[in-house]
Order: sequence, then C-alpha cells, then structure tokens
Amino acid sequence: MAATSPNPAPAPAPAAGPGEPNHGLRIFIVWLVLSLAADLVIWFVWGPHMPPGALSSAAASQQFDINVMAIMAAPVMILVLVYFGYALIVWRAREGDEEDGPPLHGNTRIQATWITVTAAIVLGLFVFGTVQLVVPQGAGAGEGASPIWRPSATPLQVQVIGQQWKFSYRYPQFGGFQTTDLVLPVGQWIEFHVTSIDVIHSFWAYQLGVKADANPGVDNVAYTKINHVGTITVRCAELCGLWHGAMFDYGSALPMSAFRAWAASTEVHLATVTKALPPYSLTYDPTMVAQMSKAMVAGGFAGAPGLYYPPTDPEQP
Repeated sequence: MAATSPNPAPAPAPAAGPGEPNHGLRIFIVWLVLSLAADLVIWFVWGPHMPPGALSSAAASQQFDINVMAIMAAPVMILVLVYFGYALIVWRAREGDEEDGPPLHGNTRIQATWITVTAAIVLGLFVFGTVQLVVPQGAGAGEGASPIWRPSATPLQVQVIGQQWKFSYRYPQFGGFQTTDLVLPVGQWIEFHVTSIDVIHSFWAYQLGVKADANPGVDNVAYTKINHVGTITVRCAELCGLWHGAMFDYGSALPMSAFRAWAASTEVHLATVTKALPPYSLTYDPTMVAQMSKAMVAGGFAGAPGLYYPPTDPEQP
C-alpha cells in the first residue's frame, strides 16, 4: 500500500473573473445625471419662489444670488451622497470576508484634482460675491451715510425712524410729513435714510430685500427699486427692548398714480402735525423728541404708550 502524503497538494486557484469595473466612471455618470436634474429643478421650479422674492431690485438680486449658490451647492452635496451610497453598496464587506483592504498611501491625481476644484470654487464664489455686492446697489445697501454708488435717476427719499417699538416714515419731497404707513411707488428708485431716536433698531423690509441698522445719530442709506405691486413686511431685526417681537408692520407698493394720490392726500391731512414736527433732518437730537412726541401723538402716530420715550424709560430727554 502506498503511503499517503501528509500535505496534499493545494487546489488550483479559481479562474480570474472579469476585470474590475471603472468605479470612477460609474460614480461620475450617476452624479452627472442627478446633478443636472437637481439644478434644473432648482432653477426653473424652486428658483422663482426663493426668498425674498422679486418685489424690488435688491430682492431680485438676492434671489438670483441664492439660486446661483443653490445650483453650485447641489452637485457638491450630490457627489458626497452618491459616493457614500456607492461605497455602501459596492465596497461593503461581504459575509466571511475578514481580509484587510489594499494599503493605500495616496493618489497624486485625486489630490491635485481635489485642490484644483475646491480652489476654483472658492475663488469663483469670491469673485461672484464681490460683483454682486458692488453692481446691483453698490455700497448703498444700509452700509453708511456716504454710499459709493447712487442710482442715475432721482430717487424718492424715505426716512425711516426707529423708536420703541414702531417704525415711522418721513417723506421730505412731500412736505416732510411723517406717518407709520410705508407706501412706495412701482418703477421708482427708493433712497432710504434709516435712523433712530432712542435705542438701536434694525429696519428689515423683507420683500424689498432691504435691511439697515437704525442707530441714534446715524444716517444709514439703502437703495432699491420697486418692480411690481405687492405687500411689504417690515420687522425690527435688532433686539431693542421688551416689545421687540411686536415691532412689525406692513407696507404697500402701489402704482405710481395711486402713490401720488396717497402722498398728496396724506400731506394735506397731516399738514397741522407736520408744522409741529422738527424740521426734516437726517438725524434728530434727543432734545427734540418731546416735540416730536406731542406732534405724533396729536396725529395718532405714536410709539408704545404714546411717546417716543415711554414714561417707564429711565432715560428721558
């Protein structure tokens, strides 16, 4: 009987399977299809409804910026999700497979591509953001009293006066009357002069895309052009006291003819109150607040308990 070998010969290795698929191409195709679909949906479906809308030039510019940023962000997010999902499905550890993966020490091509693409995105956003800040409204977006950009046409001046806890508006080109009704004409550039007569407020006209701080003794200029008729929501965006949350109101954008009729009738209606107000100025001395309070109370346009400085305020003019 022949002796059996204690170490039998190893079984032959299985035949090599098909070549490894091009994972990068697979991921790229899936990413490209999903990215195109997402960007088309963002631009044509969501885009027209992106905040803050298109009631004014400033708002339309901001809506465009948000749409562009969303279109740029969607492919990045989709790439991360596609790669993550592909890795979970294709490269997951199979049952019984306890081997380590191949040792990887770097990939120069991937690293160079990553650095190049991310640098291009960051620099592109820098250029885009700079242009969008300068071109649509220049530095006249609530950034000080001396903007470097002004509209070529003569704007309608509207002074926004913040007080606890209400905004009022003076129209110097219509006799300087002051009212708590914000009414603006369509097709007209608006030059807001934002200030305060007590504490720091922030004038935020949401649908106009205008947000400017209202600081005592400071004239803060902001420009925008009204595109169409609509309602304007005005809120204070700076914590200004106990009733800060209730410091909001609504304004209107009207056709030019309707606005002129409103301005003319309001100027006549408030003529007596206007005479009692201090002369129109870009800022107001606190010593004039008592005079303004009496006039505004007489006209029915008052702050919280009827004065610019409420009686409970420890600081009185």
